[in-house]
Amino acid sequence: MNYTYNNDDILRKSFSEYLKSKKLRQTTERDAIFAKICQTKNLFTPDTIWKQLEDDHFHVSRASIYNTIVLLLDAKIVVRHQFSSTIIQYELKCIAEQHHYTICTSCNVVSEIKNDKINNHFSGYKISKFASEYYTLYFYGICSKCKYKQMHNIMKTKE
Repeated sequence: MNYTYNNDDILRKSFSEYLKSKKLRQTTERDAIFAKICQTKNLFTPDTIWKQLEDDHFHVSRASIYNTIVLLLDAKIVVRHQFSSTIIQYELKCIAEQHHYTICTSCNVVSEIKNDKINNHFSGYKISKFASEYYTLYFYGICSKCKYKQMHNIMKTKE
């Protein structure tokens, strides 16, 4: 699914309906945070959203950002990725549906995998007694830079 302005309208309407269903106000802060998240085509953290809003001279507390993200998670507009015990990032669900990641267990670098074979292989996969909404694959291992450093260190110790 490609992210377009039409999707932005759909997401905005979905979030507005969610807030109404929970009897929550649609505040200027929530709208600004939501708009900034919709502009983000990659993974984000609450701090990156806060920084972007500050750069736009829109002052909002980090607590408001965290609380809005919790609402967006509950509304199934945003998904949470926990790549390790310390790395937690978020992504729009409509974008997450097509992204897979490699996570280096040495340097903690997270990289997106763009591979149509993976998407085609798993897109029609059925699981018995389970209604899948979306999926994301995580591949944990060692990136080429860390592998090179490890090999270089091993060679040094042998000398």
